[in-house]
Amino acid sequence: MELTLLDGVAFVAFIAVVIGVSLYASRKEENSEDYFLAGRGLSWWLIGFSLIASNISTEHFVGMAGAGFGQAGLAIASYEWIAAITLVVVALFLLPLFLRVGIYTMPEFLEHRYGAGPRALMAIYMLVAYVGVAIAAVLYSGAIGLQAIFGFNLQAGIWLIGIMAGAYTIYGGLKAVVWSDLLQGGALLLGGATVTIIGLSRVGGLGEFMAQNAHKLHVGLPADHPDIPWTALLLGIWIPNFFYWGFNQFITQRTLGAKNLAQGQKGIVLAAFIKLLIPFIIVFPGIMALQLFGDEITDGDQAYPMLIKNILPAGLRGILFAALFGAVMSSLDSMLNSASTIFTMDLYKRHVNPRASAHRLLKVGRIATAVLVIVGCLVAPMPGRFEGVFEYIQKIWGFISPGIVTVFLFGLIFRRAPAAAAMVAMILGVPVYGLLLWLRPEIAFLNHMAITFAVLLAVMGAITLLKPLPVPVTFETTSGIDLTPSRSAKWLGLAVTAVTLALYVYFW
Repeated sequence: MELTLLDGVAFVAFIAVVIGVSLYASRKEENSEDYFLAGRGLSWWLIGFSLIASNISTEHFVGMAGAGFGQAGLAIASYEWIAAITLVVVALFLLPLFLRVGIYTMPEFLEHRYGAGPRALMAIYMLVAYVGVAIAAVLYSGAIGLQAIFGFNLQAGIWLIGIMAGAYTIYGGLKAVVWSDLLQGGALLLGGATVTIIGLSRVGGLGEFMAQNAHKLHVGLPADHPDIPWTALLLGIWIPNFFYWGFNQFITQRTLGAKNLAQGQKGIVLAAFIKLLIPFIIVFPGIMALQLFGDEITDGDQAYPMLIKNILPAGLRGILFAALFGAVMSSLDSMLNSASTIFTMDLYKRHVNPRASAHRLLKVGRIATAVLVIVGCLVAPMPGRFEGVFEYIQKIWGFISPGIVTVFLFGLIFRRAPAAAAMVAMILGVPVYGLLLWLRPEIAFLNHMAITFAVLLAVMGAITLLKPLPVPVTFETTSGIDLTPSRSAKWLGLAVTAVTLALYVYFW
């Protein structure tokens, strides 16, 4: 089905509204706290929608739907449902500590715990990973979507997305990011729900869909499954989830910008609830695309664009395509803002110009964002060398995520662990994971992460036993943020956990 003029008008109008609102909302950024943390004034609803919109992009609608289309089926939903439980843990146990010490970045927290060395190493790791993994994957998957829908040249699509998202991020910082996230996240959720409803009507209703695709609606796959075996649910999948939702600047930055602890906790729990719904508006449509257009689709990454191109009416198609395009910009602007924050606060201010003024840091952050856009566009074609964009993201993050998760969790539990233990663990994680991928490629990469995590725990434990700190590390309250916890977030978090477990029981 060809796109109509109405689709084109809806597409352009939606993008224009998003950019206009973002620029207007961020027009008064005056210092580094305004630019990087939105003046620490974010409300729970902005935080919740921003977390989801920053997380969900075309690597989900292209990559995750493609995995649902392929051999993983509904099992790919574990990334979302395990994330829901992880978010509850972050809200109730990790966020209070992060807000208490008043950090700008996650590497900065490592300096509070271990010292300058681990902070610098994590900052370098994160910058390289943001450019080579996260930004590259989002740009590539977004350009793939534009190519499938509008026939755009791949390279032209990459630069178009990069320049548009980079422009308002350079200008407005985190406040521009969260307002664009609110609009695009809401449109994505409504649009995704609409695709699911119309898709179900095309396949004969929910009952018929469940009956026809029963073989793909299981989250427990055999232990020898190459992607998501049931064994990976025991430990492996928790490592990328804790890294992503708990220690990843790209995600945690909007929670660090909360007005107070209660607002941050409620925002995170809102995101956890929405994560429960994501498989039904992304993975289910991927399976529907197989049922409806399986003979026409040669690459699973084209499943979702093919579905919306063929089942949605004119106008609505244009809005959803705009929301998908906006989702690319939403994830990209968050990554750019977070990467520039790490460069500015963890490397430039810490090692180059410790006395830099707030105005100078604001300028450096904007320059860093512009440079990151250019580098990201240059390396964006890299994910095309892998079988699928979602696999590319998860597999490559594995080189650093086990080390970072080990260092954070071990350091929080064992307060006498020295800086040497953290440095060795983060350095050793890269070759250990790489060797496992090379020597045992038949094992799922999530299990490689679990093995790497276990090895690094043992290494940190041994170094701590040999050279423990003389006095346990304590975390002093250095911020003026209200740290009164949210009781409603606690009970809603427990409800989210219960629903998640029920979903696993039903779809196992």
